[in-house]
Amino acid sequence: MLHLYDQIQEAAAFLRTKWKKTPHAGLILGTGLGNLASQIETDLAISYDEIPHFSVSTSLTHKGQLVLGTLEGLPVMAMEGRVHAYEGYDCQQITFPVRVMKALGAELLIVSNACGGMNPQFSQGDVMLIEDHVNLMGVNPLVGINDDRLGPRFPDMCEPYSHTLIDKALEIARRENFVAHKGVYVAVLGPNLETRAEYRFMRTIGDAVGMSTAPEVLVAVHSAMRVLGISIITDICFPDSLKPANIAEIIRTANEAEPKLTKIVCGVLAYEKIVLEKKTA
Repeated sequence: MLHLYDQIQEAAAFLRTKWKKTPHAGLILGTGLGNLASQIETDLAISYDEIPHFSVSTSLTHKGQLVLGTLEGLPVMAMEGRVHAYEGYDCQQITFPVRVMKALGAELLIVSNACGGMNPQFSQGDVMLIEDHVNLMGVNPLVGINDDRLGPRFPDMCEPYSHTLIDKALEIARRENFVAHKGVYVAVLGPNLETRAEYRFMRTIGDAVGMSTAPEVLVAVHSAMRVLGISIITDICFPDSLKPANIAEIIRTANEAEPKLTKIVCGVLAYEKIVLEKKTA
């Protein structure tokens, strides 16, 4: 069996035979947020099951393909859907695509998710820029023997989410006239929704809760990638007025809020392109 590093190189080599560009950014499009991929000038869309060592998503609305192309003048690779720990995948499988993005040259990861809002100032359909996270999943993709070719043994987490890109995203939201907050994302294992007692506890440590993102961000930081995390508040999780979750409504809310995500991602990539042009001028 191939070691992780060799699996990464095999997947990257396969994709290089299909696509010759070096991606500037990797995008992970969460539940209900896959429509952003339609904005990409697509060179190639390839199913996960065709890529060596990629895992296939079983979640609703996760199309399960990698889109390679150009967005705002920059080469990007976008995951239409991700895999989760609650599907039975381990952390290496969950984060493998991020490793491949880095191996192909990506220096920025933009990760999105649909999540439950616990902050009383949040409303359904709002955007939250993740400024930090709390990992309550009980798993960590960096556990085990460290391969120094992939990153350091003890990656620093003082700024896992880029403050510069958070400020730029908030500026875009103000310009486009929609609500965007900063907040702390609490990552849980799932697949069950939380109890009232769990929501009461988590409200003391975070602003929103979801079942993804932390593993991918840990690997991105380990890989020395910059990260922008964007959450769509798809349901409100107030323990004293809690109602049964309506999955169809959650997906509909994510779909309706997706244009906000598109504006932020496109705006941030346009900013990145300007910065790159100034560096090379």
